[in-house]
Amino acid sequence: MIEGRIRDINIASTPTITPGTSTTEAARLLRRADVPVVIVLEADAIAGMVTEPDIVAMVAEADFPRDVGSVTSTPVPTASPETTLIEAADTMREHGLRQLPVVEGTDYCGVVPVETLAPYLSRHRVDIDPDRRSIRVGVTDSAEIAVSD
Repeated sequence: MIEGRIRDINIASTPTITPGTSTTEAARLLRRADVPVVIVLEADAIAGMVTEPDIVAMVAEADFPRDVGSVTSTPVPTASPETTLIEAADTMREHGLRQLPVVEGTDYCGVVPVETLAPYLSRHRVDIDPDRRSIRVGVTDSAEIAVSD
């Protein structure tokens, strides 16, 4: 595992909208392959976030457009640039997030996608024993898997 803080990795930029933005506009933004989440800002503070599942749930429950304030995921856990990568991963796991918004004070900085964070948190080590022709994968919680030819 690599020790570090969020400030040490790339933070993804995502579109921001206001609570009064239509769900149709939010859906248009989420259609882009490079947009996994849209952050909802109100008075420059994070008021929520909208993901594809939020839009799908809204469509399943009602067949008319609404504003995003009615479908946002809230409250939104956040991290600061000083948050450790381990703390960020724990927050994401605890809240079932694939993107963690980053704020400095009240300023929105971007999000840390799980795909960006994952390589820094490998809990595995691989040992290859050429004499035994086996590969041993050890996990830090002492579980072990052995694979032999």
